[in-house]
Amino acid sequence: MTDKRRSARKALETVKGPAEAVEDLDEVVVSRENDLELVIGLELRALRQKKGLSIADLAAMSGVSRAMLSRIENGNTSPSLGTMKSLAKALNVPIATFFRRYEDLQDATFVRAGEGLHVERKGSRFGHLYQVLGHSNNPRIIIEPYLITLTEDSFVHPALQHNGMEFIYLLEGEMTYRYASKSYRMRPGDSLFFDASALHGPDKLDQLPIRYISVVAYARELD
Repeated sequence: MTDKRRSARKALETVKGPAEAVEDLDEVVVSRENDLELVIGLELRALRQKKGLSIADLAAMSGVSRAMLSRIENGNTSPSLGTMKSLAKALNVPIATFFRRYEDLQDATFVRAGEGLHVERKGSRFGHLYQVLGHSNNPRIIIEPYLITLTEDSFVHPALQHNGMEFIYLLEGEMTYRYASKSYRMRPGDSLFFDASALHGPDKLDQLPIRYISVVAYARELD
């Protein structure tokens, strides 16, 4: 299966399920330029089928021709704002509904090796170097992935404490990591997952330099 077909099948499965996606796969042409059109079409088809409407039914209700509806659903055309307003009214949904899956697809962060942004965190004053590896636009959850480096200029600090859950994965070096009353001797490939509300942090730097991935996740405070 080609990369284009894999992308199309994955997009179709988000609204139709694996079995139905296979049947419609050959109808979809995917490219970077028509991602938005594809997502609008998939959403329109899902809404129409959810309401038990045929293309002819929706054409009659919205005033949009059957040929145009077919092109929209297959991602082969970019509908005008007026057309989308007519379809949204006929389906009784907000016009923004057609874009929701496109917004989900855009929540991606790519960081090249060595290009993570250096930031200040609680451990920075102890010589712990933090590089941000990405960010999330999720309105409910904040996820913070870091590459943390400890060198000869770093000090132990097993008294970090913050909200959320944390996952660490050791890439290089060796360290003893303290979590609450327990200590874990970590070597490359070892990982630790814990509730970050308890005291934690490197307690002994056994072999430098030390590099590890830290991913922190916590609920976003709502206004």
